[in-house]
Amino acid sequence: MIIPAYNEEKRIARVIHAALETPGVVEVIVVDDGSSDHTARVAGHAGARVIALPTNLGKGGAMRAGAVATASEFIVFLDADLVGLNPGHITSLLEPVIGGKADMAIGLFGQGRRSTDLAQKITPFLTGQRAMRREMFLGIPGIEDTRFGVEVTLTRHAKEKNLRVQNVQLPGVTQVMKEEKRGFFKGFQARIRMYWEVLKSLR
Repeated sequence: MIIPAYNEEKRIARVIHAALETPGVVEVIVVDDGSSDHTARVAGHAGARVIALPTNLGKGGAMRAGAVATASEFIVFLDADLVGLNPGHITSLLEPVIGGKADMAIGLFGQGRRSTDLAQKITPFLTGQRAMRREMFLGIPGIEDTRFGVEVTLTRHAKEKNLRVQNVQLPGVTQVMKEEKRGFFKGFQARIRMYWEVLKSLR
């Protein structure tokens, strides 16, 4: 279980707890991506193994650092700001890959909040909740340089390689929006930067 995180001290513990309570999960790794708050300390106290990056590599770099650090055959990536996540959601995400029915499972929000539900219906390829084999993830060239474009890169890789992808509904799960974390103006600026990185990956 790999959770990339940047300045998520107020939210990350509940995601870690859900991951640790999931049957079969033997390790939860939080990759603190150069946070300026106490994300690493909170994650450690919550029971996660913490990898603290000295500088911010972006989401793609943090995800790769986590994948390199584990020996697990199967990995699940979770965003650090999820709300409503429980062990059943994580099990549902893992089952298609462990059972050999899919090469990649993608978790989609539903019945949570209208804003996040709608966003995932419009752009389901941007979800950060994914399960796959570690070997497959590490085999994607340049994944560490994609920053917030990592989900687009994963989706493109799956299409190019004709991988079996299964969408998994995560009822009741949502996430905290950037504007809620940082205030409207700083959050909006962060959202624009995120979309720019996504657009660069699309190109």
